[in-house]
Amino acid sequence: MNKVKVLLAEDEASLGMIVKESLESRNFMVSHALNGEEALDIYQTEKPNILVLDVMMPKKDGFTLAKEIRSENKNIPIIFLTAKSQTSDVLEGFNHGGNDYLKKPFSMEELIVRIKSLLNRIELKTNVDTIKIGSYIFNYTKQTLEYFKTTETLTHREAQLLFYLFENKNEVLDRTFILNKLWGNDDFFNARSMDVFISKLRKKLKKDPNIQILNVRGFGYKLIC
Repeated sequence: MNKVKVLLAEDEASLGMIVKESLESRNFMVSHALNGEEALDIYQTEKPNILVLDVMMPKKDGFTLAKEIRSENKNIPIIFLTAKSQTSDVLEGFNHGGNDYLKKPFSMEELIVRIKSLLNRIELKTNVDTIKIGSYIFNYTKQTLEYFKTTETLTHREAQLLFYLFENKNEVLDRTFILNKLWGNDDFFNARSMDVFISKLRKKLKKDPNIQILNVRGFGYKLIC
């Protein structure tokens, strides 16, 4: 099995070395850059599978770097490392193409879980045109839900939400994670908005009685199919 190639951009040399060695001890192949410009060079020459980018870096910050890479590669997963904790900073990261973020300090186990989750998600997306949810056929790319001979169009957010529910089918999809991922923060108003979208998806999936979206109080939602 080929090793996963990780591009780590972290200007704090000691932290970068610790993360690099920890990932390599778990069979990842890691290239470490100390600034954004160096990271861009490595990305262009080594074509990594996933990017782990510190937000605050000299020469080119993580957001700028991610935006440049996203202009030519829409699919490569990007995790931001940030000391910032404000919701606006997290939202900015997602707006610049980030798939996930970790606040410093973080555990290596958590980083590895996030990396594996994103890589699995990318692998799943290669087959999203034929996702079968009970008696439905869900096409993430076209944002459609087909039930036998009838086809219904989903909104972009409905499609995203259904994709994450399917990715975690029969398991709980963390409420806070999905709110931050799709809505930008987990405040009360966004939580209410997500509840509305969950209700819409339930209605669109109700033709198959074997499909349920359960509300796991205090934790999130679970797609049973």
